[in-house]
Amino acid sequence: MFQGIPVSPGIAVGRVLHYAPFVPQKWDKTVQDGSQAQELIQYEEGIQAAETELQSLCDRLEKSDPEKAKIFHAHQDILHDIVIDEEIRAAISDATSAQEAVYQVFGRYAAVIAQGADPVMRERSADLLDIRARLLRCMQGQPEQDLSSVHEPIVLLAHDLLPSDTAKLDPDKILAIITEVGGISSHSAIIARSYGIPAVLGVPNAVSEIRQDTVVIVDATKGEIYLNPEKPMQAAYLEKREVFQKQQEVTRKWLSAEPVMLDGERVEVELNIGLATKQELDASCHLDGIGLLRTEFLYMGRDTLPDEEEQVKAYTQVLRAFEGKPVIIRTLDVGGDKKLSYLNLPVEENPFLGNRALRLCFQHPEIFLTQLRACLRASVAGQLWIMFPMVGTVEDIRKAKQLLKQAQQELDQEQIPYADTIKIGIMVEIPSIALMADLAAKEVDFASIGTNDLTQYTMAADRMNPAVGHYCQMYNPAVFRLIGQVVSSFSAQGKPVGVCGEMGGDSLAAAVLIGLGVRRLSMGLSNVAQIKKSIGMLDARRTSEIARHVCGLSTADGVEQYLRQQLAEIL
Repeated sequence: MFQGIPVSPGIAVGRVLHYAPFVPQKWDKTVQDGSQAQELIQYEEGIQAAETELQSLCDRLEKSDPEKAKIFHAHQDILHDIVIDEEIRAAISDATSAQEAVYQVFGRYAAVIAQGADPVMRERSADLLDIRARLLRCMQGQPEQDLSSVHEPIVLLAHDLLPSDTAKLDPDKILAIITEVGGISSHSAIIARSYGIPAVLGVPNAVSEIRQDTVVIVDATKGEIYLNPEKPMQAAYLEKREVFQKQQEVTRKWLSAEPVMLDGERVEVELNIGLATKQELDASCHLDGIGLLRTEFLYMGRDTLPDEEEQVKAYTQVLRAFEGKPVIIRTLDVGGDKKLSYLNLPVEENPFLGNRALRLCFQHPEIFLTQLRACLRASVAGQLWIMFPMVGTVEDIRKAKQLLKQAQQELDQEQIPYADTIKIGIMVEIPSIALMADLAAKEVDFASIGTNDLTQYTMAADRMNPAVGHYCQMYNPAVFRLIGQVVSSFSAQGKPVGVCGEMGGDSLAAAVLIGLGVRRLSMGLSNVAQIKKSIGMLDARRTSEIARHVCGLSTADGVEQYLRQQLAEIL
């Protein structure tokens, strides 16, 4: 039995798939004269293998997702493009190695298309680079390890899952997630909870000690993983899973309920989204808006920046789906655990304390201005709020607002319309701005507390590092005290404060947050029903008493134990 951190509850029984993203091995750029025939064979065999993979993918998607199948049919056409093929063969004839020829020719065409005027054609640049990676992998004889290619239910095992790894994940094919690193508020945990996938993270040596295709039981209610269980044990856990799922079904009935407390006080329940799935957009009727639109997912899992038109289209889709309800767009938040392959970011010893989010946008104003222009243009489709992440100082707020003003002036000169009702806010996730909340509130219209980062920065514990995971304490009284100070400062000026971090979707923490005065909670879709249930079984007076008691306790363990006792009937 392996023990880890249970970050997304549930039970699963299935076979393990090891996942590691493809990293091409180095190759020779040139070959000796006379070796061209062998290089040509390697190229042709790579083409054949890539075609076989693409056809299999298309056949499968034709049944489940015909629109996505069209993408890979287009990849087949590009793979067999006559002009590209001729240039690669010519390069091989000139004693360029087959892999170098593929790398250079596909890269050259991708670069040319990326500079084109037509935004639709520019998107094909990413397709070319995707095909190049597939072809190089086939030429090197490595198996496909793209999560979009998983075609049967599996237990996903990895050292770690980065946002770019999960951008194409099909949640219906993932029974459970196991990683060697990560904790309750890491990216993998957030993704798992948003899809309702059982997950156990921070499992030491899992990749080296759990073999591919091993049957495992994942009990993500306790953080336990069992290898090669006997049939009776499997049957027992399948029964436990059925009981758990029935309990979830009962809770899900609260999804359509109005989030009103027993004393009649209303709490806004909003959604955190990344890729804006159909399921999330269809749930708009049950929600009060989008509390966090993570725009970085537009930038990940690809090889080029999204242009202005693509961003306008994506933001507009969400605004229209939520029909006049607030949609809070968080500007680009990369760095830390979120990397962009095409943006040359320096390696940092402490990336969470480094050049990320708003700081990175200030260094790349051309990227930031493109996104701000897209947000402004999309604002005519609904009620758009813009939120700046990783704000550490009042100067940060003023600089971001100045760049927003520049984007507005550019659109004014081009006579492009945008709404004049856009609200401007900040994420409170750095203790420095939390302590200056009274002054920050004078600069913006609203705030949303990012409890994941606020916790790790308050506790000085990297939330991605399992070695210090026990220090990254979401229930620590110091974190609740800091949140209370922010809420008090903004409320005194009549400005709303929400919570869009993982605390917002946690039944224990949510009761304390409401008691501290928070009336906007944003979370993953899988948490909505449970939080609505909690709201419907509480009243303002009781939550205030709970919050007051919690802030007077001395340890995170003491807080959790107290909350479990107080909220047992809700849980």
